Amino acid sequence: MSASTPYLVFAGNKTRYLAEKICNKLECPLGQMIIERFADGEFSVSYEESIRGRDVYLVQSTFPNSDNLMELLLMIDAAKRASAHSIIAVVPYFGWARQDRKDKPRVSIGAKLIADLLSVAGISRLITMDLHADQIQGFFDVPVDHLYASSVFLEFIKSKLPLDNLVMATPDVGGSKRASSYAKHLEIPMVICHKTRQKANEVADMRIIGDVQGKDVLLVDDIVDTAGTITKAADLMMQNGAKSVRAMASHAVMSDPASELVKKSGLTEIIFTDSIPYNKKCSKVTILSVADMFAEAIRRAAHDESISSLYTIK
Repeated sequence: MSASTPYLVFAGNKTRYLAEKICNKLECPLGQMIIERFADGEFSVSYEESIRGRDVYLVQSTFPNSDNLMELLLMIDAAKRASAHSIIAVVPYFGWARQDRKDKPRVSIGAKLIADLLSVAGISRLITMDLHADQIQGFFDVPVDHLYASSVFLEFIKSKLPLDNLVMATPDVGGSKRASSYAKHLEIPMVICHKTRQKANEVADMRIIGDVQGKDVLLVDDIVDTAGTITKAADLMMQNGAKSVRAMASHAVMSDPASELVKKSGLTEIIFTDSIPYNKKCSKVTILSVADMFAEAIRRAAHDESISSLYTIK
């Protein structure tokens, strides 16, 4: 890699697919790194080229399992010990973000713990996308560039969906700010689903606030995990007279049996970004890439340029 390159980009194993796209956009090669695994499950990280005095961008989402987070921590530590000038963690999906507060006694705040781990390991900056809660940025003592997938989604919406009959919806009250931002930008109405839970990942009851009769509904969320909420909301919309129901979410966690639930649901389509690799087969799933957005954020950060213009809506 040429010494004139202002930055170097490396990737963990499970996010290499996205890092390669990012590097293609940046017109730079992906850095050479070896992650060696041992029989007992441990692994070690080594850079196969000099990074002394260089700005190093490490692309790795911290989705399950925990090996992906541990890989990133070891990548950061190895870069620090190899005398990198700065270490920027590029984390398209920031895991543990749903644990952002104490919602009952004697529980951990996982998002704060992960922020502390990354900071202590040695990052200079974090670039991430669509955190589950905006306040997680405040858990870090280093700069955080919080990107939004809205620019990617809006391009898809405007080119593929009928805006004159479209209604924006949220599967729960917690996502009303996100749905409202889309609705205002597109100048379309919005409805809300109000849900109650008896325990995590299981919806007890759901009701619609608003009118979906004869409308094309677009549900928006940040994460789809078990798909229980999003499919229940879609089925409820159809039962209340919706013409069609689609959904879009930034992060396709899609824990089993989420893909089967989506297939059997009233959803016409569900749109994700490639922040997490989705390798299952489901004809209703559409994947949009955020590689161009992250590449532009890296380029601007490397040249000390503003990235605020990347935010279409928040």
